[in-house]
Amino acid sequence: MLNVPSPSFPGPGSQQRVAPAGQSGRNKVALKPGHSLMDWIRFAKSGKDLTGLRGRLIEVTQEELQKHNTRQDCWTCIRGMVYNVTPYMDYHPGGEEELMKAAGIDGTDLFDQVHRWVNYESMLKECLVGRMATKAAAAAKASTFLPPPPPTALAPPNKDSRPRFDWFQTDATVHLVIYAKRKIPSSGCSSVDLQAGVLRVEVLLGNMSYMLHLRLADEVVGNVSVHTAFSVGKIQLTVHKLSAGKWSSLGQPLDSHNTFLCKKDRALFYRDCILVSRSEVNHNTHVFRIQLPRGSVMHVPVGKHVYLQALIQDTEVARPYTPVDQQLVPASPSSSPDSDLYLMIKLYPDGVFTRYLSSLHPGDHVSVSSPEGSFSLRPLRDVTHLYLVAAGTGFTPMARLLRLALEELGSIRQTKLLFFNRGEEDILWRQQLDQLAADNERFQVDYVLSSPSASWPGSKGRVDEAQLEQFLVRPDGSKCYVCVCGPTPFTELTTRLLQQLGVADQELHAFQG
Repeated sequence: MLNVPSPSFPGPGSQQRVAPAGQSGRNKVALKPGHSLMDWIRFAKSGKDLTGLRGRLIEVTQEELQKHNTRQDCWTCIRGMVYNVTPYMDYHPGGEEELMKAAGIDGTDLFDQVHRWVNYESMLKECLVGRMATKAAAAAKASTFLPPPPPTALAPPNKDSRPRFDWFQTDATVHLVIYAKRKIPSSGCSSVDLQAGVLRVEVLLGNMSYMLHLRLADEVVGNVSVHTAFSVGKIQLTVHKLSAGKWSSLGQPLDSHNTFLCKKDRALFYRDCILVSRSEVNHNTHVFRIQLPRGSVMHVPVGKHVYLQALIQDTEVARPYTPVDQQLVPASPSSSPDSDLYLMIKLYPDGVFTRYLSSLHPGDHVSVSSPEGSFSLRPLRDVTHLYLVAAGTGFTPMARLLRLALEELGSIRQTKLLFFNRGEEDILWRQQLDQLAADNERFQVDYVLSSPSASWPGSKGRVDEAQLEQFLVRPDGSKCYVCVCGPTPFTELTTRLLQQLGVADQELHAFQG
């Protein structure tokens, strides 16, 4: 079950659904008054018949589904279940045009392309018509007696490239070693959760996910330590036995144990975390420090995001946020990274989810997903000039990328940030950015304000072709890469302008949201 809803994703306060360069994200439309997410939740719970079947559930044939393909009568199928989405048309942030793409057909693939994390079962439960009467339904019935087949795995072209694991033990400890068979990003790529004797390990390797999932053979102390050899692609986990002695086996395999699948084939996994603190960045943006539960270790790769989830008026709602480091400029080069998550979040007074976040206090619980996102560091290996174009909180995925470019990617000779905001008070981490530019000749930052004060000496206006052309200085023999992030309209416009200026798809990544 997909247990992450985001019915209005990407919302105005969200940060980043990741999309490949050249691929536009889902457009948002202006909803009519009285048609917000909360209005839909209230309407769905009003007791009205939203299916037209007076509470009956039916088996729907392919022929029957195809009949319901108009704006006034729209059914769609998601994972074998059929929903009458007609009542939801006016509440859908993407507009009726997006919903109509799946009218009268199986919309699962379309749904997954845009927002697979949405808990449609929760959002549309009052719109459920029934189950598709197909071979899939027969297979589901057979699954009462037979275990379901695993999700389709993408077989690596070379069998030896598949990750593997091994384990060894002492009387006091158990050590599990994963061999990724490729280099691992310095920010890591593993999520480890040890709860009630069940160990779940997920390793992100590009668009693939390697998982170990088992119930350990005997009781262990709750903590787990993780050591990663980045250059050789080895991850070693260590747990301590509660009672000394030798185990005859590592434990009992559970669902998806030792599988190597396309990341999209796995449902998001959540763990219960604690809000440690929140600190003000500017007048409407805070950094939320979140502590993982005992037994959990999560390394979020650069460019990836996590989802925060909450139950709001009996409906699960989630939003994506990109972790940042505790500060842009470390106190010292040797300072070790903190194990807690730091999320820089802009709080909107009328935002459904940010109102929830605003109500949280230190000690409150927060549900946090494993890392998500399609960004890859592979294209940056030979890049000489990195250009970052951000608007508002679209700066968040740039923060760790900026640190990485200046501290670890030696081939990058110049990194430039073009940062758009409304006013000076909206510029995130301005003092730290200015200090970084002053201390490092390989970094340059330019601010552009759309509503500056009369005393503002810098650039003014909104993103346009002339600004981008001036920003993108491409020396002879250079290899360039451009990253863009901001509100969806900003990202889509900027991406089009960059393409018009000759930036190729393989030189461009858009974090959308």
